[in-house]
Amino acid sequence: MTTSGRFTIPSEENFAEKTKELAELWGADAIRNSDGTHLDDAVLALGKKVYSAYFPTRAHNEWITLHMDETPQVYLLTRRILAEDESVDIPLMDGFFEEQLTPNRDADPHRYWEVVDRTTGEVVPADQWTLDADEPTVHVNGVTPMHEYTASFLAYIIWDPVEMYNHLTNDWGDKEHEIPFDIYHPATRKFVFDTFEKWLKDNPTTDVVRFTTFFYQFTLLFDPKHREKIVDWFGCSCTVSPAALDDFEKEYGYRLRPEDFVDEGCYNSAWRVPRKAQRDWIDFLSGFVRKNVKQLAAMSHAAGKEAMMFLGDQWIGTEPYKDGFGDLGLDAVVGSIGDGTTTRMIADIKGVKYTEGRFLPYFFPDTFYEGNDPSIEAWDNWRKARRAILRSPIARMGYGGYLSLAAKFPKFVDAVEHIADEFRDMHDKTEGKPAEGELNVAILNSWGKMRSWMAYTVAHALPNKQTYSYYGILEALSGMRVNVRFISFDDVLEHGVDSDLDVIITGGPVNTAYSGGDVWTSNPKLAETLRAWVRKGGALVGVGEPSSQWGQGRFFQLADIFGVDEERFQTLSVDKYFPPVTPDHFITADVHVDPAAREAWQEAGYRAPLSGCGGGQGKAPLGGIDFGEAIANTFPVSEDVTLLRADNGQVQLAVNEYGKGRGVYVSGLPYSAANARLLERMLFWASHNEDKYAAYSSTNPECEVAVFPETGWYCVVNNTAQPQSTDVTLPSGTVEHFDLDQSAIAWRRI
Repeated sequence: MTTSGRFTIPSEENFAEKTKELAELWGADAIRNSDGTHLDDAVLALGKKVYSAYFPTRAHNEWITLHMDETPQVYLLTRRILAEDESVDIPLMDGFFEEQLTPNRDADPHRYWEVVDRTTGEVVPADQWTLDADEPTVHVNGVTPMHEYTASFLAYIIWDPVEMYNHLTNDWGDKEHEIPFDIYHPATRKFVFDTFEKWLKDNPTTDVVRFTTFFYQFTLLFDPKHREKIVDWFGCSCTVSPAALDDFEKEYGYRLRPEDFVDEGCYNSAWRVPRKAQRDWIDFLSGFVRKNVKQLAAMSHAAGKEAMMFLGDQWIGTEPYKDGFGDLGLDAVVGSIGDGTTTRMIADIKGVKYTEGRFLPYFFPDTFYEGNDPSIEAWDNWRKARRAILRSPIARMGYGGYLSLAAKFPKFVDAVEHIADEFRDMHDKTEGKPAEGELNVAILNSWGKMRSWMAYTVAHALPNKQTYSYYGILEALSGMRVNVRFISFDDVLEHGVDSDLDVIITGGPVNTAYSGGDVWTSNPKLAETLRAWVRKGGALVGVGEPSSQWGQGRFFQLADIFGVDEERFQTLSVDKYFPPVTPDHFITADVHVDPAAREAWQEAGYRAPLSGCGGGQGKAPLGGIDFGEAIANTFPVSEDVTLLRADNGQVQLAVNEYGKGRGVYVSGLPYSAANARLLERMLFWASHNEDKYAAYSSTNPECEVAVFPETGWYCVVNNTAQPQSTDVTLPSGTVEHFDLDQSAIAWRRI
């Protein structure tokens, strides 16, 4: 039976009757337009709450074509050019999409650009290079043969990246390209606010202004083949202008170089250990952005409308997890639901009245085409999000795109009806409260709270070979029966470890923001603080290359806690002896190992000591666990360490007693139900909470339990597209059996 409320449906012109039918079926109480669609009078007359997408800094070519020096700008780095004699020519636009980007010739290149010898890192003096008057080429003289050179230059962004993506995806043909504009310039800023004031008056039927989003796009640049060239969902590259750079210098007392943005070609990826210039620019930018967002929100309220922010597209500078976000006056945040992690990224935001998730698939022709079944993605998306929503509720849900496309797929329409009803039923039973968390867990990295649920990410909810072994940790935690927070190395250095924390998780590849870089060797207080905390009973879990930085003969600076280090080819002459693997342990109790594989592992035995190599490594793998991308050459620091997996001559999983506390090392953990269960057991074991584990546990890792003491309910969810059975142990010790259909949820009274 269809219930109603908490649901936003997209619509478009000339689709009122079908919109009405689907709104009733899905229980929609709000209606919205999308990029490229408009709501006509017939749709507006349906009596639903009206969301109107508003793009503050595009869709007004009549203005920006007269002020093309006020488009957003980006610092670009050319490809490296080898000098074969004493001069070299550097082509600027080679590899960039000229319909999106064009060099800024208006501001003095010798003040705002830079040529660098990439063999030495030295800046080439400005009097040794010139910008060609006709061609996008820099001519450099007095160079060193066989050295490589680059130019870092300012470029105008002349096609909005998101509109461009939508344009190309939907084949909008000869539709005029929408040119973005930068409100840092006073004339354009006045135009933006004057235009919005007029829009508010001209749209009296709008109830919610859905800002999509504000002023600065995350880094999204394309190549001449229309492919993504540089994408960083957190990137601030597309936020610069000569005026802003000059104002930054006045405010902060030093001048930023082009290199502070192109960053040797890394473009200040969130994976880079953040530097002072990067942090200062984020602070400078967010101060400017927030001031103007606050004004837009106030104007919305004065017109009797809510102000909603879309967490995506031009969200850069808003920083929803940075202190002060609640002062902006926004009523709501809506964002794309890609998985459990991105759901928590939206749901955990404070300082707004409510949050909303825009679920997938988006109603675009790349998914809704003949022969495809969009309901498969819809159910998969819902299952990923649901486990996170139970832990941190969002108040509303919805979809986006062309409703006329979705309406052609009855199976998808049915799926959304079921999902929407289930979403509302969850709210009714939980009263919008989160499920109970058994442990308090912190993720420790360079960014801390400011990048909550944003760690280990390149592009929003998209897999990446180098990241998935770490990102799986977040995805597992997003729906786990623990309370999660994010803390930084600076937090620990300045304030120590919060007294209510049970477990800290840290780790990532060496020299990244997530492992910490030289923070481990530049300030001994960090290691001192964490060691003292663990020895007094704390729990530290290290992932991949935690605390990694070569120093004093060690690579993992907290190897004494984890019980594991990594050979960096510096201590090969020091033999490493492995203790026997412990196949049966609290942590691995739910790991399924093929009996034949276990028998083969036992029969193969261990390597005898061998000069220069140590010994004790298992000859055959025990297996049963997917650790993702291998971390090579890890080894136990002593034979007192308990190895739970050490296949192929290196350690994947180990535990270590450390004073009254415990350390755990895991090489990686891609998301799966089995790995989420493994991580959950790690956290309970490491924090000496094994006795709490059984209550409301599920015998089947594919099924999870969420408990709501305040409302007197608990539920069991099937996170798969197949029927599942499981037994749930209650606090009394009794066991209840559940047979769950595919994707099902079952509720019981406590």
